Amino acid sequence: MPPEAEGPTWRSVAPSRPPAAPAVPPAAAGMADTARRRRVGILLAVAAAVLAADAISKAIVVAELPRHPVRLLGGLLTLQVMRNSGAAFNIGTSMTIVFTAIAVGVIAFILRTARRLRSLPWAVTLGLLLGGATGNLADRLLRGPAPLRGYVVDWIGLPHWPVFNLADSAIVCGGAIAILLSVLGMRVDGARETSTGADEPSGR
Repeated sequence: MPPEAEGPTWRSVAPSRPPAAPAVPPAAAGMADTARRRRVGILLAVAAAVLAADAISKAIVVAELPRHPVRLLGGLLTLQVMRNSGAAFNIGTSMTIVFTAIAVGVIAFILRTARRLRSLPWAVTLGLLLGGATGNLADRLLRGPAPLRGYVVDWIGLPHWPVFNLADSAIVCGGAIAILLSVLGMRVDGARETSTGADEPSGR
């Protein structure tokens, strides 16, 4: 008799595994961490410079500037001490404690964003925003009439423009640069978005 035909043989096939992500070389990881620390150092240096300039200028004008406005450059620049209970440029004068909370939130957001900071332009931008927000927050906390409700000292006047201070200037400049960097596709982590939506590494 012919041998019986053997039935089909079932083989166990191991499930396919996705390819493992390439390991980051220790040297590259160390360079990335060093770059982040340098950018964070620049951020803090810019913020400290803005905060110092704002605090010193406010102390000087409060102590030395007369009560009446001082007009310079033919009226193009006016120095006048004013107490602002609102936001920048006297916006929302009845919401002092709300703007105090917003300033605290902005500072916390910037410090958290700094953990993935790799871009030099963004380091300068965030430093301007951090220094400006901290400068005005210091007035809210330390000046009268009460903690968290303190009035911000404004002293720079331009024609057809509300009186402001150096912290306000830093916030406006930082916000304008942030918009420009976003339009150019430059990200906080140093990458740059291309027109196709892909990310392209940047050494900045």
